[in-house]
Amino acid sequence: MAKNKQRGKKQQNVFQVANKQSKPKTKTKPVKTSLKHINTMRNEKVESLNQMFTEVQRDVKSISKPTSSEPKKVQKVVREAPREAVNVDNAAELFSQL
Repeated sequence: MAKNKQRGKKQQNVFQVANKQSKPKTKTKPVKTSLKHINTMRNEKVESLNQMFTEVQRDVKSISKPTSSEPKKVQKVVREAPREAVNVDNAAELFSQL
């Protein structure tokens, strides 16, 4: 009567339990952490350079203000009126001789 009973090992379950984790959780990768460190260092350098450049810009503005605030001397060119009346006929004759 018991001819259909299996002897020995039991058959494995076809369905796996969903809560069972097949792989352990991976640690944070060193590349990601080193990139974060590099980014923070770069950001600090950029901030310090920005501060230096703003100081230089302020210095340049403060130096350039006194020179630009001085009144500019305007030189007036005065043309003297011709003393003799221009003789157009005489000038035309001279040109024709050339």
